[in-house]
Amino acid sequence: MNDYKNPRLVLVSKEVKPGQVSWRSPSNLAIIKYWGKFGNQLPRNPSVSLTLDKAYTEMTVWYQAKSAPGEGIHLDFRFEDRPNEAFQTKMVRFLETILDIFPFLKQLDLSIASNNSFPHSSGIASSASSMSALALCLCSMERQLFGGLKTESEFLRKASFIARLASGSACRSVYPLAAVWGKSAELPESSDEYAIPFEDGLHDVFKSFHDDILIISRGEKSVSSRAGHGLMDGNIYADNRYLQARQRFHQLLSALRTGDVESFGRIAEAEALTLHALMMSSNPPYILMEPNTITAIRKVQEFRQSTGLPLYFSLDAGPNLHLLYPEEIALKAQAFIQDHLRPLCDGEQVIGDVVGTGPLVRA
Repeated sequence: MNDYKNPRLVLVSKEVKPGQVSWRSPSNLAIIKYWGKFGNQLPRNPSVSLTLDKAYTEMTVWYQAKSAPGEGIHLDFRFEDRPNEAFQTKMVRFLETILDIFPFLKQLDLSIASNNSFPHSSGIASSASSMSALALCLCSMERQLFGGLKTESEFLRKASFIARLASGSACRSVYPLAAVWGKSAELPESSDEYAIPFEDGLHDVFKSFHDDILIISRGEKSVSSRAGHGLMDGNIYADNRYLQARQRFHQLLSALRTGDVESFGRIAEAEALTLHALMMSSNPPYILMEPNTITAIRKVQEFRQSTGLPLYFSLDAGPNLHLLYPEEIALKAQAFIQDHLRPLCDGEQVIGDVVGTGPLVRA
């Protein structure tokens, strides 16, 4: 086990040349859901996700030698070009927890600018894109200042580890196409501490899969994912859920390898509904779906029944619906979405997304 603690990552000279690093990192959609954790951000069951393309965070970190004495983190944070005190506080607290991994951070003045291509805190895994972007920036800073993390696999594995500490699902966003997080005997390289890519085992049909996101509500959800995970500790269905997730994990890997779209869709929908059933059976129970979420689900089911076309849905921890379908039915699926589902969306907003090629370093 590597905890990445490294007291040698300390700047020996105060004459640090100012620099910057910039990454665009995508969100991801878990098909097998991670809901429930233990220890320090470790998952109760393995999860599998598709990496998105159009739903992303762009983050830039500027750094220079610290201008005033002090042992803490000195950070100026801006979200969508405006100061955001809540996000800044969260960011500082996280950075303070990883000073044993990146001790040089307390020697620098930091400025961070973060921008999303989609509404934050609405259940589209905005923490996955933002915290993976941050982790990638931190690893780039280490590379710039100390020359480490020379291979791509070494760099991405550490970025995944760091991202996990900030937001569990973020560890999957550093890889293209698809990723697995959580220890499973079926994948010997898998780990609870970081995600691994599932690119090599992925059938071609899923490499061009669509994920159109219906923005049913732009509003901030009433219960955070962090709080929702905590409520799993007292959920009477938790143990059976973790067993179920492992069984579905095995089934989904088989579908992803063989190109079995029907099995993929069936598992994706079952997992989405299970996730929200766990919320409704928590103590206290809560509901994140909106009336238009249910209406949209029913319309998707009716469309699939009447046409026989493989259009499926998924949900993250929020009201916004993900519509999953292969490229071969794109024209018919998009016409249906335009005519029947877009009017159900907040401001008629639909994000037409696809499985993506992973994070991009920005010049």
